[in-house]
Amino acid sequence: MRAGARPRYGPDMTRMVRAALLQTDWTGDQASMIDRHEAAAREAAAQGAQVMCFQELFYGPYFCQVQDAQYYDYTEPIPDGPTTQRFQSVARELGMVMVLPMYEVVQAGLYYNTAAVIDADGTYLGKYRKQHIPQVKGFWEKFYFRPGTEGYPVFDTAVGKVGVYICYDRHFPEGWRILGLNGAEIVFNPSATHRGLSEYLWRLEQPAAAVANMYYVGAINRVGVEPLGDNDFYGQSYFVDPRGQFVGDVGDPYEPELIVRDLDLDLIREVRDGWQFYRDRRPDAYDEIVAR
Repeated sequence: MRAGARPRYGPDMTRMVRAALLQTDWTGDQASMIDRHEAAAREAAAQGAQVMCFQELFYGPYFCQVQDAQYYDYTEPIPDGPTTQRFQSVARELGMVMVLPMYEVVQAGLYYNTAAVIDADGTYLGKYRKQHIPQVKGFWEKFYFRPGTEGYPVFDTAVGKVGVYICYDRHFPEGWRILGLNGAEIVFNPSATHRGLSEYLWRLEQPAAAVANMYYVGAINRVGVEPLGDNDFYGQSYFVDPRGQFVGDVGDPYEPELIVRDLDLDLIREVRDGWQFYRDRRPDAYDEIVAR
């Protein structure tokens, strides 16, 4: 734990973290969307949550259903933009670690799908930029985002070591593994994904990643049908433990929901001491992965 953290322990002295996710629908404007997320953070804190992640591009619609330059207006700098600064104040007030997926501008024409990470004292710790960018019908993301830079950082927060992997990233096992090698204990995967091709994978890929890398995963998805397209976002947000088991119920497939769960971080070591995947890896035998 970092200095100033508020460790919680179960009756058997296990290290517990109460974590939260919000799945919600588009309100129709950015200001009310931000207000809704702040209200949810306050409700999560009232339930004892110590860390929370919002959904992909949380303060806007999922505009990648179309290709239209007007949606570049949703960009803002990170960390100097108004949303990061607002939630730094909220995080400080609530004593909560926050993961904020936003649309980042570096300069005109250079934009990223990014998540800012804020510590429980309001300190900006850094950002993760989505590495894998799809370009298929309903997910025209290359029109909006440059592929991420700066690798796969893991942030030393008040609740432990936190990583981020955004939406389409989840289909690529390499990044999940790097986050584990970098020390992640909880990896958040904020998403905007709809019924159809990927729905059956939703309850398969993240549990598989949690098992393969032996950490917790928080999977967040939107709900509802947005006016830019006919994509029906299917929710079903959840936490999954290092054994690949759901922590509590999976979120509703249609309705907004605040998901708050207790995560026993000591389970990570227990699982890793049983399944020695990190010991038995063979990086010397994997040259073909990066050679093609």
